[in-house]
Amino acid sequence: MKAGKTLQELAIELDRQQAAKRDMIVDMGALSMDASGGNLALRVAATAKCSINDIAHRKIGQTLKIPAPYYDRMRAEYPELLAQNVNGWFARTPDTKRMLRTMDGTARALLSDRYRRIDNFEVASAVLPIISGMDGASVESCELTDSRMYLKVVNPRVTAEVKKGDIVQAGIIISNSEVGMGSVNVSPLVYRLVCSNGMIAQDGAVRKYHVGRANESGEDFSIYRSETIEADDKAFLMKLEDSVKAAVDQARFAAIVDKMREATEATMDAKVVPQVVELASKEYGITEAEGKGVLGHLIAGGDLSLYGLANAVTRQAQDVESYDRSTELEATGYKIITMAPALWRNLTRERN
Repeated sequence: MKAGKTLQELAIELDRQQAAKRDMIVDMGALSMDASGGNLALRVAATAKCSINDIAHRKIGQTLKIPAPYYDRMRAEYPELLAQNVNGWFARTPDTKRMLRTMDGTARALLSDRYRRIDNFEVASAVLPIISGMDGASVESCELTDSRMYLKVVNPRVTAEVKKGDIVQAGIIISNSEVGMGSVNVSPLVYRLVCSNGMIAQDGAVRKYHVGRANESGEDFSIYRSETIEADDKAFLMKLEDSVKAAVDQARFAAIVDKMREATEATMDAKVVPQVVELASKEYGITEAEGKGVLGHLIAGGDLSLYGLANAVTRQAQDVESYDRSTELEATGYKIITMAPALWRNLTRERN
């Protein structure tokens, strides 16, 4: 499992970010993109410019239905043309309302005015006391990225043996995105002691999407927090607490471990190992560079089985730079373990 922040570092940063955020409900006609000096920035009415991060650029493109490859090319090669395109489309729907999320003077997302703000600070405040009250449970890894917050929790009191000497522990991953990159999510996690790998199962995952009533704003675009919205959020956070309490469930953990044990019985011939990694990489969106790492870890591990392949992927998750991508690969490992038998037979079939 990839190392991130310490829990103390996470708490300090969450507190800082909570004070640095500003959210607005704006008419599209009040927005404009500025490309002066070759640096793209966003203006809201007559306010000062704010920079635009990668996620906000992607959300602007999606909102205006500008194809991503064309948007990216204009951004890289001809920012003035991108600003003309964006401003032209902003002007076509001047009364359409959107939520603009900013922090530290940077635009970080352009979202629907019905976007329900369930922020990382609120999620952490709801679940961390529950985690601390779990007998023996602790946060093994946590991180804040531009797109998500992650809390990866392990309970060493709930363990099983996949095969002799290969011990796994039950856990959960809690994630949230403030910028429209995913729901609030609570999923089972399995922690493998042999190599400190994490594997994220989607079986029994609990999700809450950021959709709610339309938000309203004042003259300065600041968002009103109605009593109804606040009551809805409080009710949701209480449900989130219940989901975390139920997440480390013995029966669910046992079912996941059974699938791991079954995967140890699905073996491959040594001569098709490179082929299996190549085909599995294409099937599950693993890049060529990541695939080379997976192949190396699979050979080094010496476990030429479906279980070994999945563990090679989760081991590779520790080597990638991005914490977001690392977490995606941990989920990919479980997808591989639970692949359809017909797909496994096809991957391992010897080609001429």
